[in-house]
Order: sequence, then C-alpha cells, then structure tokens
Amino acid sequence: MIMSPSTRIIEVKSMAGIKQVHVAAAVILDNRGNIFLSKRLSGVHQGGLWEFPGGKVEQGESAEQALERELYEELDIKISSMQPFISIPFDYPDKSILLDVFTVNQFDGVPFGKEGQETTWVELAAITHLEFPEANQPIVAKIISELCE
Repeated sequence: MIMSPSTRIIEVKSMAGIKQVHVAAAVILDNRGNIFLSKRLSGVHQGGLWEFPGGKVEQGESAEQALERELYEELDIKISSMQPFISIPFDYPDKSILLDVFTVNQFDGVPFGKEGQETTWVELAAITHLEFPEANQPIVAKIISELCE
C-alpha cells in the first residue's frame, strides 16, 4: 500500500500518541546568490528564530500543494518551479516534525511578510550567522555544502 506523507503522519500520530506535524518549507533563491528567510513571530513555537518559509501540510494536500498555498498566504508569491531538496524527520520533546524542503528559484511576485513577520534576503554563506530552529540545521548544512561555492 502506498501512502501519501499526510496519511503516514496521521497513522504515526494514532500509534505513538505524540503530536505529529508535517511541514513543507522552501529554500527560496534569487539569481544573485541570496536566500529569502522569515523570522518566526514571538509567542509561537521557536519564536524569534529565522526559518525557511512554509507551513503545515493540511489533510488531503501534498507537500508541494501545501508549499504553494503557504508561500502565497505568507509571502504573496506564486511558485513557478520547485525541486525537492531534503526531507527531515525531527523529534522535539513535545512534537515530532517531518520537514519536506524544496528549492524555489522561479516565482511570480515580490516576497514580503504578509502576516507581519520580519523577512529578508541574505547571502547564502551568511546563513551560518543566523539562529534557526534545531530541526532546520540539516537544511543549513546542506545549503552550505551544496549551494555555496
């Protein structure tokens, strides 16, 4: 039986009794070697830390569909092209997260924080100087090893 990531998460949740969250996130790149980041709002889980934009995958959505929806809702951009980058299962004490991360280097619109979140373009190599949630560290490491020249 083939299961979508959303189905797998629901089954794991019922078996383990731990909150499971499936998240789609984007490494948004421009043609000048920069990456677009958002800062998590204070008062939320991991608030005040930088993150790769995206959000929760809803019931019945694929990770790609969720990312398209989330980037439009959060940043006012429409994705033209995305490629799988990394998939990361990560356990926090209070929840388990599955991060499906995609590179996005073609989109329509000018990204900005529609929900009031701080956003910025940063040189790829400079991301090592920013604070990210622990679950994002494998993304940062892969960006440094594969995208920085």
